[in-house]
Amino acid sequence: MLVDAAGILCPRTVPATTPVLTVGNRRTAYRRCHPVMSGPLIVQSDKTLLLEVDHPDAEPARRAIAPFAELERAPEHVHTYRVTPLGLWNARAAGHDAEQVVDALVTHSRYPVPNALLVDVAETMARYGRLTLEKSEEHGLILRTTDRAVLTEVLRHRRITPLTGDRIDDDTVAVHPSERGHLKQELLKVGWPAEDLAGYVDGEAHPIALHEADWQLRPYQQQAVNGFWDGGSGVVVLPCGAGKTLVGAGAMARSSTTTLILVTNTVSARQWREELIRRTSLTDDEIGEYSGARKEIRPVTIATYQVLTLKRKGVYPHLDLLDARDWGLIVYDEVHLLPAPIFRMTADLQARRRLGLTATLVREDGRESDVFSLIGPKRYDAPWKDIEAQGYIAPADCVEVRVTLPESLRMAYAVAEPDERYRFASCAPPKDAVVEELVAKHRGQQVLVIGQYLDQLETLANRLDAPMITGETSVTERQKLYGAFRTGEIDLLVVSKVANFSIDLPEASVAIQVSGTFGSRQEEAQRLGRVLRPKGDGRTAHFYTIVARDTVDAEFAAHRQRFLAEQGYAYRIVDADDLDQLDGAPTLP
Repeated sequence: MLVDAAGILCPRTVPATTPVLTVGNRRTAYRRCHPVMSGPLIVQSDKTLLLEVDHPDAEPARRAIAPFAELERAPEHVHTYRVTPLGLWNARAAGHDAEQVVDALVTHSRYPVPNALLVDVAETMARYGRLTLEKSEEHGLILRTTDRAVLTEVLRHRRITPLTGDRIDDDTVAVHPSERGHLKQELLKVGWPAEDLAGYVDGEAHPIALHEADWQLRPYQQQAVNGFWDGGSGVVVLPCGAGKTLVGAGAMARSSTTTLILVTNTVSARQWREELIRRTSLTDDEIGEYSGARKEIRPVTIATYQVLTLKRKGVYPHLDLLDARDWGLIVYDEVHLLPAPIFRMTADLQARRRLGLTATLVREDGRESDVFSLIGPKRYDAPWKDIEAQGYIAPADCVEVRVTLPESLRMAYAVAEPDERYRFASCAPPKDAVVEELVAKHRGQQVLVIGQYLDQLETLANRLDAPMITGETSVTERQKLYGAFRTGEIDLLVVSKVANFSIDLPEASVAIQVSGTFGSRQEEAQRLGRVLRPKGDGRTAHFYTIVARDTVDAEFAAHRQRFLAEQGYAYRIVDADDLDQLDGAPTLP
């Protein structure tokens, strides 16, 4: 990889006579070269990347920077990404090196890439792996370094010193096994992420095999299983509807040990159970459910986050489940939702293999770093559009429908308290007529109406004469309604945010979002995911989000759409008065 003094990289073979510059522990070759100023990317010294969306090479550029850059803003023509240390370390852990990152930037850049940024990328990525956690026969768990000054520096931090033991030699310090997770968290916070090479206990063996005579893992699912297993622990990111449960089943078969699976709710637990019985050699007697309704501990146990985080008199009585068996594998479904108590318990589970599954490794609370340090780095991340191009998820038409509030409501909104304005705008009555019109336009298709506020959803359910599912709906009734929807007995459901996650509704082809959790990017992606399972006739899925213009509802909607924009989805914006111009018939690709 060649970079000249002005920061322009030439991806050519390095001649033997080419001078080199040492950056951290890396030696990078430099040479004068002349770029073609035509790329879709503008790389700036503040680590922001501007991507011209309408450029013919925008999509290859988007794919090239996706492993290490995070989308920040996505207006119509120029999207803004940012390069962060966590993004670079995730890329490094996934097998990308600094040369690949620099090559992606320079190949797609319209102007010379600032030299300081290239150096910073190399130095930041070189920080990962300078500290490693390892197992020593003589000393047990140790922290080792390839750079003595780094070890000396981190050991002087007051939050790190108590987590380590005696200094073994200049390059090594002892670590108590119970502090393995906490130490990784603190090292990440001070900018020196440790690569965990300490390995895992085998756990209690339990035979698990896939029923491969009836089905086989798709190529990307097998790659995800391999990436996870080779890395030891970590996160697999796949689009909704792309079969994350099957990746979990593949990892379980690879491990063939007792497994604890953590899920979002009881409905998800039972869907996991049904899928495992159908896809693997596991029988009903081998799978236990640990939820509010049942407390079964078996070789494969599926527990809900809610029951584990139930707190009584200052303690979590159900966390004993973690020590109930010698688990060989722990699977975290919807890992982006992990509550704080689960993070704390995971810090103590570092000797167990851990697999996180998600469609969106995005947390609005900024705790992605905890996922990285405690569950593991990204081991596999498939762009949504790549999976769509392979035919494994349905193409989607995303439309933002904007309604105008009448003058009386605009004045009521203007005088509302700031913390009430979002609810006021989200539940604006003019949205109800738009929902009715969209449902009529898609009559005969499987339609979900999704929202945040129960009074709004109850009003819509009554107007549409449709059944409604909320958090108050019993598990039995939810399963009954979901089953009727799957079979086509009913073709319209009004659902609250309980349907955001892990709900298998293969034939749902239209989702109408009337309100959401403020600016939650992961919720937007999950809701689109409800309609992305491929349809038998190849039709396009439709995702509508109804927004009150000139309100905070529109601002939060723009924020929610950022993750999907990063994945290549574009929202058409139409006025509520122009819905008759939309084609509601099934669209064939």
